[in-house]
Amino acid sequence: MNSLRKSNSWTKLEQLADETGSDRIADYFKADPDRFEKMSLRLGELFLDYSKNKISPQVMDALLELAKQSPLQRRREQMFAGDAINVTEERPVLHIALRNLGNQPIVVNGRDVMPDVQASLEKLRAFTEQVRSGQWLGYTGKRIRNVVNIGIGGSDLGPSMVCRALLDYQHPDLSVHFISNVDGRHLKKVLKGLDPETTLFIVSTKTFSTQETLLNANSAKRWFQEQTQSTTADMGQHFVAVSTNIEAATEFGIREDSIFQFWDWVGGRYSLWSSIGLPIALSIGFDAFIELLDGAHTMDQHFLNAPLEANMPVLLALIGIWNINFLGAETQAIIPYDQALHQLPAFLQQLDMESNGKSVDIDGNPVSHATGPIVWGQTGSNGQHAFFQLLHQGTRFVPIDFIASLKADEDTKEHHFALLTNMLAQANAFMNGDTQDKQYASCTGNRPSNVLLLDELSPRNLGALIALYEHKVFVQGAIWNINSFDQWGVQLGKRLANDISRDIDGKSNEYDPSTQGLMDIVNRHLAGDKADSGATAKAGLVAEESGDQ
Repeated sequence: MNSLRKSNSWTKLEQLADETGSDRIADYFKADPDRFEKMSLRLGELFLDYSKNKISPQVMDALLELAKQSPLQRRREQMFAGDAINVTEERPVLHIALRNLGNQPIVVNGRDVMPDVQASLEKLRAFTEQVRSGQWLGYTGKRIRNVVNIGIGGSDLGPSMVCRALLDYQHPDLSVHFISNVDGRHLKKVLKGLDPETTLFIVSTKTFSTQETLLNANSAKRWFQEQTQSTTADMGQHFVAVSTNIEAATEFGIREDSIFQFWDWVGGRYSLWSSIGLPIALSIGFDAFIELLDGAHTMDQHFLNAPLEANMPVLLALIGIWNINFLGAETQAIIPYDQALHQLPAFLQQLDMESNGKSVDIDGNPVSHATGPIVWGQTGSNGQHAFFQLLHQGTRFVPIDFIASLKADEDTKEHHFALLTNMLAQANAFMNGDTQDKQYASCTGNRPSNVLLLDELSPRNLGALIALYEHKVFVQGAIWNINSFDQWGVQLGKRLANDISRDIDGKSNEYDPSTQGLMDIVNRHLAGDKADSGATAKAGLVAEESGDQ
């Protein structure tokens, strides 16, 4: 990555960081009354105000030049063309194909993948309509009332976040639940009170070998059989799978025609647009699911075709690079002022940190600069009464993305008014600060933020918002010259979990004294029920072939 750090644009940005170190954002507005109009952008029903950043016009020009000198534009073209830009796994990166509703051909290894995508969507539509209409019945003839998605990582965070965000669109007679944590308490909490005769389980795992998902799926299967005294054949109406491993899914007891497929060019954290989105389609309906895809497709086309200076994902990414690489930001706060988006920070945390949490570039060389930030956050106004004190007066430099929807519920308009005015007040306060006679009461201000406004929280607008952040992450990875689409760091813990499970009841020189000592304590603690559960636990610890869940 030394070539980028030696580039004229990088050198210019380092110089500008020194020259503008004492600048105040508020003064930029005094110098240019049109700054808000110049530094805001609308795409459909999504509006971005990025004017409250510590970025002068000269800095923005240099950032855009950095983007032009980087591999960004070439890699963007390669991604949309179906080239294998995930070089370590030799795979294309084609979540954009999943929402390619214009159905333009996307060719991988000489073959258009769009007919397969369309067939997958048609299968999703047919099944979704059967369940939602009551045509798909449980083994006793009762309609499905509860859907339980069993997955983890990308097979959980995206679908769970979207279902909760679009709860207003949920089928009135269908509840959707999610089990992800291997902790048995999570499983028990979800299953408590459910009727097995009216419950449908979705086992979501690309390779059907994810440890946590298989343990939870096997426990759910055992619960179902114990509750119903059913045979394996009766499971067919109550268990479906989303997986590429048809053989393993059928061995589990799922009918082959109830397996929804996707492809190795879909990364786990980018997969909610695929069959992994089955719980979304069941919850909000297939037509609304298509609207979600269409919103993302609109953002895809904007990202592909808009000039860099008017390109929403590019601008967000460049602002992040300025904050991270030249102003020293180590974290990025995501603060949605909408309770429906309360899981968005966790979703974006995986999207960003699993993608750009890299210290080696695409050529295998150590990077010499900071890459992905630590992404975190919580809903406002809760965050105001928790961690905003540090953001206002602490020693940390934390850029913030505020996100809100403008449309209010008719019966809670006063709540929505308070919510939005609180958000505007916080963005203003972070920029302007407040000088008091007593130093301990002063807030220095000059802290940057973006504000993203959705006209309303609809499937289409949520799709556009998610795709915006997907492409932001891609842009930053391309400029940093890292691979945003592998996750080899995830594999180490999985491999060691297998090893420790195998070795926990013995002694080995392979482990450090701390690990061995803790293994001994855990083993002694589990010795009482080991005969009953030890073999099952070990059987569930199967190494996954890929980091995709």
